[in-house]
Amino acid sequence: MIERKCRIIWLTYFIHLKFFEDARKATRSILDNGRVPIVVGGTGLYLRWFIYGKPDVPKASAEITSQACMELAELQRNDDWEAAVQLVVKAGDPKVQHIAVNDWYRLRRSLEIIKSSGSPPSAFRVPYDSFREQGDYRVADGSDSSDMNTNYDAMKETNSAKLDYDFMCFFLSSDRLDLYKSIDYRCEDMILGGDGLLSEAQWLIDIGLHPNSNSPTKAIGYRQAMDYLIGCREQGGQSSAGEFYRFLSEFQKASRNFAKRQLTWFRNERIYHWLDASKPLETVLNFIHDAYHNQNGNLFVPEHLRMSRDITNPRIAAKLKAYRTRNRHFVNGEDCYPILEWIQKTQK
Repeated sequence: MIERKCRIIWLTYFIHLKFFEDARKATRSILDNGRVPIVVGGTGLYLRWFIYGKPDVPKASAEITSQACMELAELQRNDDWEAAVQLVVKAGDPKVQHIAVNDWYRLRRSLEIIKSSGSPPSAFRVPYDSFREQGDYRVADGSDSSDMNTNYDAMKETNSAKLDYDFMCFFLSSDRLDLYKSIDYRCEDMILGGDGLLSEAQWLIDIGLHPNSNSPTKAIGYRQAMDYLIGCREQGGQSSAGEFYRFLSEFQKASRNFAKRQLTWFRNERIYHWLDASKPLETVLNFIHDAYHNQNGNLFVPEHLRMSRDITNPRIAAKLKAYRTRNRHFVNGEDCYPILEWIQKTQK
């Protein structure tokens, strides 16, 4: 299990690098054919690499990755985060004392870099940081400047130093309450049917994996579903309606929190113009089309299409705090009976 986990951790960095190389190659090919590349996605770090360039941090070999993983494995099994941090500090990276608690991936990655190069990650150039250092691009939520969305506001960062391409970036979002409702409904949809999330979680358990044991089993949805099914198996294939609804609630809450973190990430990426995704699709696409073909160098998002970055409005904050899930499919206790019957048949 430890060896499998190490391979997945090493693969995480490799996938980032592979994405950057493949995406840049595809971009060059599209441009050479006289067309415009359109990059669509929601993974902030991948997009940051694509826009600003990949870090100069060395890629660790599989052997070094395995060594780093083995050195930290016992400490992670014992949840001894402080001891693990001190191990990496002594290896040469005092800054790991400031990373989020239990961020084992970043801790391992730091140890890998030290073993590969003899230097901590901070010794290597990160293109994105270089761009930010050329000006003050902090997001001033609640200030007028945070919602300007003009050429000066969002494009200043890219003009401060040369990027490889002339990027025009948009972030499509909707009202937070509407977003939360959509997420809750989507979580319900993922559980419905005989081939949904619970069936996939069952397969992961059946092949010998445990919740939080590697990247796939840490994923939102799979982690909660695996915990729930393991509990059902410990009860001989039984589950109450209350236990099912607790699982569903945890799944929905984790998904909403992830969306909140994504919004925070993109709120601090000043290169993006924020657009209201609740507007008709044709209206949004027409604006993007016209903005691209506008030759005067100015980009102004009209009020009816603008999505605010501001999260300090007291009225909005109060509504978000008072938000409660209202399910669409699983409303009453009997609505989950088909799921409970499936559990009784398959989780003994």
